[in-house]
Parts: sequence; structure tokens; C-alpha cells
Amino acid sequence: MATAARPAPAAHFSVLRGIAVYKMLKVLLLLALAYGEVRLHDASLIAKLLVWASARPSGLEHDVVIRLLQWFSGLSTSTIHTLRIVSLIYAAIFAVEGVGLWMEKRWAEWMTTIITASLIPLELWELFHRPNFGKAAVLMANIAIVAYLVWQLQSKHKAASPA
Repeated sequence: MATAARPAPAAHFSVLRGIAVYKMLKVLLLLALAYGEVRLHDASLIAKLLVWASARPSGLEHDVVIRLLQWFSGLSTSTIHTLRIVSLIYAAIFAVEGVGLWMEKRWAEWMTTIITASLIPLELWELFHRPNFGKAAVLMANIAIVAYLVWQLQSKHKAASPA
């Protein structure tokens, strides 16, 4: 009995895996953020970091670190817990998207398209009110992801429809 050769992977496979890697990088960053929130809950660690940052030469990085530490030290315990929970929820969502896209699942393409597209208006609002290069880059990446996935989903739908 002859076995059928597996079809060659489609050209879009590498793009989906690229998006999956992007989503998994977000997962790692959010998990690091959640871990940092746990570690920074210790007031002595914040004090040590403030002393360390104060000993460094003045500059943009110095000012940003000092402001972030001062902001974080002023948060209530409930706000810190809320930030941690939101970080972990987003990490879980991105992990599901990333694994589904890596496995080339159609439901993951739909899920990623819907969730990513729903965040674009918020990203635009944030960019308009507090513009910076990082926000613009993330917005452009997410617009490109949505455009590609919409194109991909339409291509699959046309291929599946009878002519």
C-alpha cells in the first residue's frame, strides 16, 4: 500500500509562525512584568533600586527608572494585585493565540484577528495622547498582523468555496 506524500507547507506558514513568536514574546514580557510586580511589592527592594538608580549618572534612562519606581511605590496593594492579574490574563490569551498560530489552527487565526483588531482603537487613542516610537511600532505591527490574517482568512475561504 503506497502512502501519499505530504503536501508542501504553504507559503504563509512562516508568517503565521512569525506572528506566533511575536505573541510568545509578549507572553514572556507579561510574565516578567507579573514577576516584577511580585518582587517590587517588597518595599526594601524598591528602596535598594532607588539607591542604585540614584548612584547612576543622570540621563533619560535614570529619570525613567526613578519615575517608574516612585510611581510603583505609590500604588496600593489592590492596584498591584489587579495589575498582576491583568498581566497574567493577557499572557494566557497571547499564549493561546501563539500556540494556535504555531500549530496553524484556523480558530487561532480568527481569535488573533478579532482580539488584535479590537485593541487597535485603544492603541490609536494612546498614541494620539502620549505619542512615542514604541507605541507607533506596536500599532504598525498589529495593523500588519490584522491585515495579513484578514487576507489569509479570505484566501482560505475562497479556496474552500466551490467555484
